[in-house]
Amino acid sequence: MLSPQIIIEHLNSALLVFDKNLSLLTINTAGEILFDDSARHLVGKPVEYLFFKQSNLIDELKQAISQGDSFVDRELTLKLPNKSSTLICSVTPITEKNELSYLLIELQEIDRHLRISQEEQILTQLNTSKMLMRGVAHEIKNPLGGLRGAAQLLELELEDESLKEYTQVIIEETDRITALMNKMLGSNKLPNNALLNIHEPLERVRQLVQAEVSDTIKIRVDYDPSIPEIYADKDQLIQAFLNITRNAVQAIKEKGEVIIRTRISQQMTIANERHKLIAKIDIIDNGAGITPELKHHIFYPMVTGKDEGSGLGLPISQSIINQYGGLIEFTSDENITTFSIFLPLGTNNGK
Repeated sequence: MLSPQIIIEHLNSALLVFDKNLSLLTINTAGEILFDDSARHLVGKPVEYLFFKQSNLIDELKQAISQGDSFVDRELTLKLPNKSSTLICSVTPITEKNELSYLLIELQEIDRHLRISQEEQILTQLNTSKMLMRGVAHEIKNPLGGLRGAAQLLELELEDESLKEYTQVIIEETDRITALMNKMLGSNKLPNNALLNIHEPLERVRQLVQAEVSDTIKIRVDYDPSIPEIYADKDQLIQAFLNITRNAVQAIKEKGEVIIRTRISQQMTIANERHKLIAKIDIIDNGAGITPELKHHIFYPMVTGKDEGSGLGLPISQSIINQYGGLIEFTSDENITTFSIFLPLGTNNGK
């Protein structure tokens, strides 16, 4: 039987317990992540230390202790040295032997609720994309073989060499559409998974894309060298990262930069599965951004904001990352677009 402490440690909400003097008694793992500090360092600290810029909240906590009142703040802005979060804050006084002894505070990130909603939408798009791409590709590929064969037979019957130019157009266009359908269906090869440093495929992508663009577009890197190795197919990851990075540089009209940044995230849930460690790869550009019309459909196939784009790059990247239990998300405004790739570490996903 699970102990209450184990259950508390695995909650996504940050839980903090203060004594009646408002000194911290305990904090769970989600709380450590939220405050970006360890329980060992935080326990024993006064409430002012954790909520040092929240004078109104501190006054309300003192009132809750003195009067035994519960309350909920649904839009608490928590300001920390390195970040700011919007939270739902629930405060509950706890009595022991008819005496108020503890104050329980539960903090839930509103941003996280929005992320979960976005994740569900993205996964729905991914599943729809897979079914759509496979269905369309098979329906189109079947008659293409007959069309190409008929053009070849017709070419053999033509005596006028000038007319063969038209049969060649049919054959070449048939081959082009077949290649596009194969791309939609994905590779038939089994992944060649091995332990690798996540920065190896990223560096390869950086070199490839930097060679394709002008000197006015710079690709910078900000790597965390402490990220553990991941078990994956290097070529697949190169393809996934390459699609996104190429989109990033194409969004920049003349001059700008793309930043490839890696970090570790802890205790993250993807598709209802909890992961202790996640490699987070951000591909950031200061280009034109994604139009509002595209934002809700960007991971569907054939959806693109480029005149000559196929609309397959992002769905294919999402499908590859999903094989490893990961996910791609994005944020975009007029100045900055960030595609965040989340890859679980310490698993053998993608086998």
